[in-house]
Amino acid sequence: MAENIVWLDFNDAPDQQTHASSDTEALRRGLLDRLEPVLLYLFPQGCIRGGKFYVGDVDGNRGKSLVVEIEGERRGLWKDFATDEGGDVIDLWARSRGHSARHDFPRLVDEIRQWLGLAPPIGRAPKPSDVHSAPVDELGPYTAKWDYLTADGRLIACVYRYDPPTGKEYRPWDVRARMWRAPDPRPLYNLPAVANARDVVLVEGEKAACALIGTGITATTAMNGARAPVEKTNWTPLTGKHVLIWPDRDAPGWDYAENAARACVTAGAASVAILVPPMDKPDKWDAADAVTEGFDCAEFIREGERRVVKTAAPGLPTFTLGVLLDDDSPLPPDLVAPRVLTPGGLLVFGGAPKVGKSDFLLAWLTHMAAGATFLAMTPPRPLRVFYLQAEVQYHYLRERVKEIRLPPSRLGAARANFVATPQLRLVLDDAGLAQVIPAIAQAFGGEPPDIIAIDPIRNVFDGGDAGGENDNAAMLFFLSQRVERLRDAVNPDAGVVLAHHTKKLGKKQFEEDPFQALAGAGSLRGYYTTGMLLFRPDETRTTRQLIFELRNGAAIPSMHVDKIRGEWREVDANARLVMKDYGERLDAERRRKRDAILQILFDEAAQGRCYTSNQFAESFEGKAGLGGERTIRERLSALSTQGYIKYFRNAQDYGLPPARTKFGYLCVEAMVLRLGLGEPDPDTGEVSVREVPVLPTHFKCPQSGAALPVENPEVWVYQDDLNDPEEPA
Repeated sequence: MAENIVWLDFNDAPDQQTHASSDTEALRRGLLDRLEPVLLYLFPQGCIRGGKFYVGDVDGNRGKSLVVEIEGERRGLWKDFATDEGGDVIDLWARSRGHSARHDFPRLVDEIRQWLGLAPPIGRAPKPSDVHSAPVDELGPYTAKWDYLTADGRLIACVYRYDPPTGKEYRPWDVRARMWRAPDPRPLYNLPAVANARDVVLVEGEKAACALIGTGITATTAMNGARAPVEKTNWTPLTGKHVLIWPDRDAPGWDYAENAARACVTAGAASVAILVPPMDKPDKWDAADAVTEGFDCAEFIREGERRVVKTAAPGLPTFTLGVLLDDDSPLPPDLVAPRVLTPGGLLVFGGAPKVGKSDFLLAWLTHMAAGATFLAMTPPRPLRVFYLQAEVQYHYLRERVKEIRLPPSRLGAARANFVATPQLRLVLDDAGLAQVIPAIAQAFGGEPPDIIAIDPIRNVFDGGDAGGENDNAAMLFFLSQRVERLRDAVNPDAGVVLAHHTKKLGKKQFEEDPFQALAGAGSLRGYYTTGMLLFRPDETRTTRQLIFELRNGAAIPSMHVDKIRGEWREVDANARLVMKDYGERLDAERRRKRDAILQILFDEAAQGRCYTSNQFAESFEGKAGLGGERTIRERLSALSTQGYIKYFRNAQDYGLPPARTKFGYLCVEAMVLRLGLGEPDPDTGEVSVREVPVLPTHFKCPQSGAALPVENPEVWVYQDDLNDPEEPA
């Protein structure tokens, strides 16, 4: 049947007076270039199969009577086998709209032009609908045209290139506004492909992008190339993408690459790097030239020299137990030992106003930059430290650093390794990150920083729409979307130090859980690797207590520090000598809690109830003045080490369920468990009770902390309480 087809071509329609034949040909070419979307737009019920488009008729009903060729030389020609009608794509558009290609041609042309997003011919006398269009000089016919589409294929804008005698010129056409202007914001080129790609090459100009696209590489560009206004371009389609920027080989090209790289980082690209054009290539050499000369673009993209602006975060790692057990490689060296700050770690340094946080932090960081030990905290080498501070003006900052006492032999390293800002007045939002990231990246001559310190959080805080720094959701947003983005952009292995204020807590609350005093503590404590607090126990004294909380290492004992003759020093570790009254109050409180815990365990056993450590802490949290779970567990551990509490593991002998802990149930001296015997008496309802002495089977070794069998359960041996010499042995 196909051999008898007689194709009808209506291309001989006379040119209309208001539309030149060249303009008509441009419309036909535009329809053929986008034939598949055109057909699906005209006939949503149609389908494409085997190089042909099928639909029922020109009214768009379901069926296969009307066939449109979409391949080869006959692309765009159609035939309706039910009516024996046919024609070209312009006639098909007319029939589907109920128009005549001959008699309604001006109206038809305008309709097609509007769908294609084509601008009115430059220099044409404007129609009434074009009166708001900006006038454009006569430039002659355009020599190239590029369509800017949304990710789902809808036309946003077109860019036309003209080559008048005065040199090439470009004109953007805003399809939605139908005006000679760029859309606001300006889209990136080739968005449908970018949306589905993992790796994207950003070039300078549509010509270069199309050249790479023709080789199978996903490429894009900002509208206007090197002259693209970064702040007016929508870079968000590159969020989560691995972006490689291929600049033209000239100064404007590299400037464009630098500006675009910062925009990509701010938009949240997974990684960003700038290719360095080969030195043997001529000036202005670009990706289009590379394709033309047969240059191996894929190899250059894969292996070419580049400047990494942001490295990609690793994928989700998983490890079997076997891998973990067999891995004997050395641990990465601490940035600040012992485990105070680890590579990629986050340390939150808190304290109340006027406690001396900034002065302490400045002294500590300059010592790290010098490679010098500070209050038993030691760096492995001189560290590059960037101190982003928003409290102290320049003149007073220099006054403070001149008072710091560094070892003379290490002063030279610190002079170069410590970089500070004057008092900043910005917020770490997208705009703030765009300023801070390049400043940090350039601070050490291209070398990445080892430590990024922000002092204080409050002055630069951006919690999105969630709230202030006291709100856990806002704090989590700041940490994940601001602090982590900042670190990822300059050095993912850098340690971050955040100076933060503490809320007002009573002394009792502070003793029970001091780190709960941090504003936004819920999110902070779940996020940081190390907490440090500077606390003044007695407002009448200058001595401060430095407290640590480590996620990745053994506990560090708190220390008492003071600034003596301009130098921070550790004072006598025995707090009683420094603050005798305060120490005596702590001693009395510890004795009270000890007595309360022992009495509760004794009384509860008399009621037939025994507890493991976890059960006891959960059951008596906030009762009898014992404080929170953490405080109770710490006191139970200390009393076990001192011998006041022991354990029994033979729960079945007492009719108790097995204890799900390596130690067993808690036991105190002379403890008696009251157990019921049999069923209640039917007349009186009473249950016979017998008293069973509870004897320990294990004790906690004060040296190793291990659970060891007791030699004689009848004899209780108490260890000396080294922290409280006034208590009896």
